[in-house]
Amino acid sequence: MATKVEQTTNEVLHFIGNFNSKEKNRLNTEFKRKLLRRQSTVRDLKWNVQCSDFALKTHNPIRAIVDGMKIAPNPDKRMIALSIGDPTTFGNLQPANEILNAMKQVIDEKNFNGYAPSVGFIEAREAVAEYSAHQGKIKEISGKDVILCSGCSCSLDLCIAAIANEGQNILIPKPGFSIYKTLAEGFGIECRSYNLIPERGWEIDLDHLEELVDENTAAIIVTNPSNPCGSVFTESHTLDIIEIAERHFLPIIADEIYEHFVFPGNEYHSFASLSKNVPVLSCGGLTKRFLVPGWRLGWIIVHDRHGALQDIRKGLMNLSARILGPNSLVQGALPAILKNTPQKFYDELVETLQNHANIAYQLLKEVRGLSPIMPKGAMYMMVEIDMINFPDINDELDFVQKLVCEQSVFCLPGKCFGIDNFMRIVLTVPKEMIIEACERINEFCETHYKPVKNGFEIEDIPIDYIDINGD
Repeated sequence: MATKVEQTTNEVLHFIGNFNSKEKNRLNTEFKRKLLRRQSTVRDLKWNVQCSDFALKTHNPIRAIVDGMKIAPNPDKRMIALSIGDPTTFGNLQPANEILNAMKQVIDEKNFNGYAPSVGFIEAREAVAEYSAHQGKIKEISGKDVILCSGCSCSLDLCIAAIANEGQNILIPKPGFSIYKTLAEGFGIECRSYNLIPERGWEIDLDHLEELVDENTAAIIVTNPSNPCGSVFTESHTLDIIEIAERHFLPIIADEIYEHFVFPGNEYHSFASLSKNVPVLSCGGLTKRFLVPGWRLGWIIVHDRHGALQDIRKGLMNLSARILGPNSLVQGALPAILKNTPQKFYDELVETLQNHANIAYQLLKEVRGLSPIMPKGAMYMMVEIDMINFPDINDELDFVQKLVCEQSVFCLPGKCFGIDNFMRIVLTVPKEMIIEACERINEFCETHYKPVKNGFEIEDIPIDYIDINGD
């Protein structure tokens, strides 16, 4: 039986047969050409499976940089990765028994094997509200103000998607966590980076922040305590940031996943606890403090002011339906986890991180060509590299690549966070590994360090030209 295409073709050829020979040949050739082109187009349409613009615009800057690096560790030395922001990697930091027991009980009871509401079980949301009561000095937090998500990165994703449209921009820190760009650029949202000042403990350059604001700015993202810097903002600096946001009627998305990772001697202030008029979306989760990043449980706390976030709240609830809520088992265990985990567990974890930070700082500040900046919290340290005194190394990317090849120590280059001439180390590795890594970094720097003065390597300058006073 002839197909519809074959029938149409035969009818056209029969129609052409009524013309004279010359005209018939012309029409026949033209028809066949069009038929072949049509068949080719059909084939192309059938197999031309195109990727969405959203997917093509989405990328992870860290992955793009690291995947392009030529990393071949020294086979004679064990690899020490000071690059991984997962506190569970080396097994030296373990969750409290109360956390594990809460999960075991939920699994045994078999009451949370089904779907949860997309915004989370109300009992779990109320537990987060109670746990985060310190953020609600202006307005009491209730479970209705909490939306549970699949990790803190999902919380940030929902906030950015709810608060900005294509063509708008958001302000993000530099150096800062690369996930903000990953989440925003797929939506066609521009990321404008405001500077952090290393000489001032990574405080925000407030003048630069305000210069970036225009009529298309939708929100300010602030990370406090900071990844990658380990900074903790003072109360006065936090108020200065809030003042700028209020002046321009900009909501704040507060990435506060490290809010409890604050070293003794420093005081943490959440943005919501200080803001009287600026609405705040606070993002947090279990990931870091409870040492269970793979459990993927994060949250958004909506700190509304004057009803400014009424539509945003509705939008967040709509967007949460895209993943139908986070893991139901972890939600079921959440009230017990937040209530029963002992303060001693938290204190010992922070004490360990501060101890590791002190060790790394003391060792690295003696290394020629490096200037570590002592963190006040979180689990990272930024180390400045005096590149001019490493003339055989191109930049910090080349620095970390050669460090791996020669010493099998891997640190993330500053380019991963939008800043040059720095590298980031993590502080969650075992103490002995931090010491060994710092010793190897020192050995590497001694091999490559060649002090430069007035554009010349000092060893190349005749001794008569060197002022003994260092001038």
